[in-house]
Amino acid sequence: MRNGGSRLTDEPKTRVSVRIYGQDYTIVGTESPAHIRLVAAFVDDKMHEFSERNPVLDVPKLAVLTAVNIANEYLKLKEEYDRLAAKLRREKGGEDDD
Repeated sequence: MRNGGSRLTDEPKTRVSVRIYGQDYTIVGTESPAHIRLVAAFVDDKMHEFSERNPVLDVPKLAVLTAVNIANEYLKLKEEYDRLAAKLRREKGGEDDD
């Protein structure tokens, strides 16, 4: 992984079979099988959600739309996390004044 993520070669890998939007995949990762299934179910749910809203999209376009929307949600949450973490650091810095 990039940007400070874990080095996958250092941890034992798990193989999990999942179904996303009617296709079977084997996901290999360092997370627990339950977590990998949760991620796959989330992606599957999102693809079905966007398919209902955009029934004319073919699968590749639907997959890209889903990825873009998930990335957008992730970046918004990351910005909020960073904002709250910075606020917490500022507040903790001021606690010594009490």
